[in-house]
Amino acid sequence: MGHMVKMQKVDRGKTRSFYLNFPAALADAMEVEKGEQFEWVLEDKNTVWLRRTQRRALRGLPQKRKAEQ
Repeated sequence: MGHMVKMQKVDRGKTRSFYLNFPAALADAMEVEKGEQFEWVLEDKNTVWLRRTQRRALRGLPQKRKAEQ
């Protein structure tokens, strides 16, 4: 599942920040809770990973019905 987002840049005098909005569909799929902490991991100049700092138990994905396979 992929979701396109745009990087936003905010300049405030001597400081600057970049922001990304996290799509609600992804947050729901990941069962993100308010205040949960994540970290960005830079793999290379084209790939960045976002991961939880506290691992959670994974729920099983719904099984495909035999007719869908």
